[in-house]
Amino acid sequence: MTHTHSHAVPEGGRTLGLSILLTVAFVLGEAVAGVLAHSLALLSDAGHNFADALALVFSWYAIRVARRPADARRTYGYHRVGILVALVNAVSLVVLALWIFWEAAQRLRSPGPVESGPMIVVALIAVALNAVISLWLRRGAAHDLNIRSAYLHMLGDALSALGVVAAGVVVATTGAAVADPIVSLLIGGLILWSSWGILTEAVDVLLEAAPKGLDMVALERGIKDVPDVIDIHDLHVWTVASGIVACSCHIVVEEQSASSSQVVHRSVATMLRHRFGIGHTTVQVEVEGCASDEMYCTMRPVHDRCTGHEH
Repeated sequence: MTHTHSHAVPEGGRTLGLSILLTVAFVLGEAVAGVLAHSLALLSDAGHNFADALALVFSWYAIRVARRPADARRTYGYHRVGILVALVNAVSLVVLALWIFWEAAQRLRSPGPVESGPMIVVALIAVALNAVISLWLRRGAAHDLNIRSAYLHMLGDALSALGVVAAGVVVATTGAAVADPIVSLLIGGLILWSSWGILTEAVDVLLEAAPKGLDMVALERGIKDVPDVIDIHDLHVWTVASGIVACSCHIVVEEQSASSSQVVHRSVATMLRHRFGIGHTTVQVEVEGCASDEMYCTMRPVHDRCTGHEH
């Protein structure tokens, strides 16, 4: 049984560090402005920004930890720290959204006076700041779930700040203070929407699910199409972390020399890397005539082996 692998090194630590400093400084100012203006929308946006600051801190920490080499205890290294951080970020956003819904409901029952001027000015600054940070993180977000969670945090902040600007304009022109909690409800809905995809993807990774969009039928067919491969079973494909996909399987070949089996293995690994982006492949080569298990082997505890269930 042999394997091949390749791992990418995460990037973006400096960008996250600068983003954290800017976001924390702005959160303090926005919170003070929200209290002075009696604006729930502004306070909601400050809370959203504070959650984002924490998300950026966690993401920065995850990038540093993920660079640690694998050891005897954590043989895959520390890549999953980023996935755990993404999960924590998503859950924190859900909790924040529920708090915003509660506060908005209270304001809708008894709306109070709102200072529109500070709302508009501070929210415009928030739009600019979050838009700039989102652009900084956009490149890394395409390849890393951890960075993507931080990116969506900041992008959501930019959009929610636009909502605060709109609420401030409505209050300034019509005097309708109810616009403030209504926009807060929209911000809460936006937060829930932006966090859901990250939450489900992080859970899928922790459940060892195959990467989203991977065609397992095509993958099976691709392995069987490799010359000298007769059959395949005990197939497992899972995501270790963002951009790191692993595969293990048993392939059945005709009776042949060890060197010929190595050629078949390399062909399977090369095909999986080029066609499906799988960089860590473990293949067990078996001679035709060996008993085959089901395609997707049901894994059982070691003590079940005494009943004859061994894979």
